[in-house]
Amino acid sequence: MNASLNTPLPKLKNASSGFTLIELMVTIAVLAIITSIAAPNISTQLANQRVKSTTATLVNALKEAKAESIIRRQNITLSYDNDSNPKVITISGSETDPIANYSYNDESEIVSAPETITFEPSKRVTAIVTYTVCDSNTSVQPRVVSVSRVANITDQVGGSC
Repeated sequence: MNASLNTPLPKLKNASSGFTLIELMVTIAVLAIITSIAAPNISTQLANQRVKSTTATLVNALKEAKAESIIRRQNITLSYDNDSNPKVITISGSETDPIANYSYNDESEIVSAPETITFEPSKRVTAIVTYTVCDSNTSVQPRVVSVSRVANITDQVGGSC
C-alpha cells in the first residue's frame, strides 16, 4: 500500500508543470500595456496633488497673516518667491525677522499681481489680490486663490497659467 502512494498516477506522468516561455512573454506584454496606459494618469494625478498642496499652503499662509495682523495690531505682509530654492512664502511684520516661512513644491508656481499683500489690523487688505497656482505639468487645471478687500479668502479651480 505504501508503494502505490509513492508512484504517480499514470495520467500525470506525462503532464509538465510550470509555465512555457510563450505564456510568460504574453503575461509580461499584457503588464507592459497596462503600465503604459496607467503611467500618464499617475503623473497627472501627482501634478494635481502638487497644485492642491501648494494651494493649501498658500491659503494657510494667508489665514495666518490675517490672524497675525489682528493679534499684533499691525500691518502684516505676505510675499512669495518662485525663484528661491526651496520656493517660499514669507509672512513678515514691522520687525526685520520674518514671522513665518512656508515652503512649497519646486514644480509649482504662484502667479499674482502684485506679488505682496498687506493685511491691516482692521481686517482689511491694501489691495484685492488673485493668486493662480500652476504646475510644470501644463495638462493640470490651475487653482485660483482670491483675497477680497475685507480679507475673505476663497479657493477654486480655474484660471490660466
